Amino acid sequence: MKTGETKNLAFKRLAANRTNNIIRNIRLLGNLSNTNNYSFTEEQSKQIFGIIENELKLSKSRFLVSLSRRKKFKL
Repeated sequence: MKTGETKNLAFKRLAANRTNNIIRNIRLLGNLSNTNNYSFTEEQSKQIFGIIENELKLSKSRFLVSLSRRKKFKL
């Protein structure tokens, strides 16, 4: 976190940068589907997207758990 930066501003700055990096890398990964330049099997494709989907689910669950911790039990 930069000096004087709030937690939310740091989150927004880092989330924007990291999200844009992920999008850029996904697009680069998509370039590998060009069969004029590359050769791959269906199994290789399934491996790539399986691990990406798994990591995305894990990351998403971390956000959901963090949000659910904020809720307090009340009667």
